[in-house]
Amino acid sequence: MTREPANLTVIRHPLILHKLTHLRNRGTPKKVFKELVDEIAMLMAYEVTRDLPVDEVEVETPLESTRGFRLRGKKLVVVPILRAGLGMVDGVVRLIPGARVGHVGFYRDEDTLEPVEYYVKIPSRPERREFVVVDPMLATGGSAAAAVGALKERGATEIRFMCLVAAPEGVERMGAEHPDVPVYAATLDRELDERGFIRPGLGDAGDRLFGTR
Repeated sequence: MTREPANLTVIRHPLILHKLTHLRNRGTPKKVFKELVDEIAMLMAYEVTRDLPVDEVEVETPLESTRGFRLRGKKLVVVPILRAGLGMVDGVVRLIPGARVGHVGFYRDEDTLEPVEYYVKIPSRPERREFVVVDPMLATGGSAAAAVGALKERGATEIRFMCLVAAPEGVERMGAEHPDVPVYAATLDRELDERGFIRPGLGDAGDRLFGTR
């Protein structure tokens, strides 16, 4: 088995593997595709948030006092990269209802082929929050790296990146530009093709989510 990059965690839960197989299927209809993205995002969020800090607290059960745990201080913010990242938000928020939601948007410069920021909206005091940036695909890594950079420019220090399908090229770029940001994926696929699509991949996630293919 090929060794995974140090910045990457591939979550190989059986339910995720099962749902990912249906997600890849070109015959999966839009409604089911959207539901699968939502479900996989929720399942992945368990692992992505595994090491969030907690404080021990006292709680009254119907029978007696006992000790329990609550998430410490920093509030979680889910940040989808527009537009495909929107498909992953509900799954994470369903698991963590108190999470805030920010948004980042980029378009590709036709000359440089690099992402250009057109929209960033996140909660105040980002230095006091934990951020999870979400996008179904990590292909070249351009948009992901730019999104993380935009958050850092605004003061964010605790950032994780979560995707469904990653390509080696994207993981490598994230590691080079943001070595402090862990990447979580449901699978690490083989490569990018000449058009920048992940192989074997699942096609254009945004088009399949919103029916624009």
